Amino acid sequence: MNAENFVKTAYNKPFIAQRADPYVYRHVDGSYYFTASVPAYDRIVLRKGDTLDALADAEETTVWRRHESGIMSVHVWAPELHWIDGRWFLYFAAGDKDDVWEIRPYVLECAGDDPMRDAWLERGRMKAADEFSFQDFSLDMTVFENRGKWYCVWAEKVNKGKKISNLYIAEMKSPTELMTPQALLSAPDYDWERVGFWVNEGPAALMHDGMLYLTYSASETGACYCMGMLSIPQDGDILDPRAWKKERMPVLRTDWEKGLLGPGHNSFTVSGDGKEDIMIYHARQYDEIEGDPLYDPNRHTYRMKIKWEKDGPVFDFKNNF
Repeated sequence: MNAENFVKTAYNKPFIAQRADPYVYRHVDGSYYFTASVPAYDRIVLRKGDTLDALADAEETTVWRRHESGIMSVHVWAPELHWIDGRWFLYFAAGDKDDVWEIRPYVLECAGDDPMRDAWLERGRMKAADEFSFQDFSLDMTVFENRGKWYCVWAEKVNKGKKISNLYIAEMKSPTELMTPQALLSAPDYDWERVGFWVNEGPAALMHDGMLYLTYSASETGACYCMGMLSIPQDGDILDPRAWKKERMPVLRTDWEKGLLGPGHNSFTVSGDGKEDIMIYHARQYDEIEGDPLYDPNRHTYRMKIKWEKDGPVFDFKNNF
């Protein structure tokens, strides 16, 4: 299936076109914010809407651009907008033109109350609490609050031997610094996490009925890209990898009939009335890509209503809207 003759279905009409690694945040005032990787990987953009629907046509504002050289000068990836202790923060990954794969996580802080209009200040690389974190290719950082504590989860490749991308977790001291050493939360253990590259990345936290769920993406970024999931009771030992349950099979993967390929790198938000959990994710409509799939611009943003069963969330393309 190529770009010229991809199958149009009732499920694969994009919510927002050509935006990968999407992140939606619903603020305390009920407004929604959207950010994502842009195809040029050269800036961070934000949209704001009074409703989730409004984000589709909302004006997009560039709030930060890459450096011309040095750190943060190439591969600006996967930004996330967070409101922590009454302040706005953006987390993202970026590389260095002199070493484009020297990807590391960085932090921006808004100087004012309006993230769309006020200046953003560079707070540098996320500060580690050990000598191991952020020493190699590190990206897709997300943060979440649970029972009064803030946690950080990110993907990082091991810096010796085969370049496997694992998920690590640590407690946070502040929005710009970790408090605890990293704990290895998940590695690509299964065959479906090892297609092309051995990858766990793109973590996203979801809480429901006393449980904490952490979805993530696996394998290379083509049609084999898919979503796995970890879970733990919210009152569990969040920093103990053995306390988490890892699903044996993907919770969402390519569906050729519906024309959605390589679903992944998601985030979660809620409906306007707060009653429905909604997943925001990206996928492709075709798989015949010339060159590196990373530079194909047509990973689009989609949204899906999450259904709940006794064993946890159900992710089904039929619930796209």
